[in-house]
Amino acid sequence: MRFMRIGVRGSERPVVVTPAGQLYDLSPVTPDIDGDFFAGDGIAKTRAALSTRSLRRIEAGKDRVGAPIARPGAVVCLGANYAAHAAESGMTPPAYPVVFFKHPNTVVGPFDEIRMPAGSEKLDWEVELALVIGATAAGLRSDAEALDCIAGVTIANDVSERAFQLEISGGQWSKGKSAPTFCPVGPALVPIDQIDDVQDLRLQSWVNGQARQDSSTADMIFSVATIVRELSQVMTLDPGDLVLTGTPEGVALSGRFPYLVDGDTIEAGHRRPRRAAPASDPRASRRGIRAGRLSRPRT
Repeated sequence: MRFMRIGVRGSERPVVVTPAGQLYDLSPVTPDIDGDFFAGDGIAKTRAALSTRSLRRIEAGKDRVGAPIARPGAVVCLGANYAAHAAESGMTPPAYPVVFFKHPNTVVGPFDEIRMPAGSEKLDWEVELALVIGATAAGLRSDAEALDCIAGVTIANDVSERAFQLEISGGQWSKGKSAPTFCPVGPALVPIDQIDDVQDLRLQSWVNGQARQDSSTADMIFSVATIVRELSQVMTLDPGDLVLTGTPEGVALSGRFPYLVDGDTIEAGHRRPRRAAPASDPRASRRGIRAGRLSRPRT
């Protein structure tokens, strides 16, 4: 079972996708997939509605796919959480989680266009496993408590303007991370209890069809549970918040690849290593983000 939101931006409707790839309108259960949905035990209610066949089946058309979580209150990010990426970025692997924020209005759908801000010359990609918080996380005492606060996982692209981030930032990374459209998310959210091992997921990215990143969440410095537990010591995470868990090696900042230019296409996704992704509607595939074409603002 996976959750998606489809339709015109700002008017998406919630849908659930079964293992067989069938789409069902989730509107009778919730007006949207957001913090209230997860705080109100929405995943369990969805399973109950599917079991009683009370949801209307819909066809997989050509509707726009939005981010699978609506209106996150916060987008909290981990930096340098993979040793190889820290090395290619010229950083020592951190002893404590490196935390920064993206503005919530950076979140867009997985196939939406990424807009290059004026003056951008060093635009980069970062495939990341993203966590959707399902219960308030504050002062957690164990990794088990932390995992219980996660509703599900999805994929995000932490689009980054490196000059803004590193050269004119004063040391605060958010300046290069927070332009509108800088956080494509989706296409689907998978409930955490359907993931066999969240530390055994393959992360990959491509630019114009050429492989860039290929790693596993097994290579994280700080595990998913540790991230949520540590964050809960210094802030309160609310239902519907997004937590981006860091990116592996293979970005343009490494010097191995050129930065993005107008017209480039990015793809990013995750799947279990060594296993084929299930056949289903391509919009719901786990190998999923395609950010469309990059574009510069018109002058």
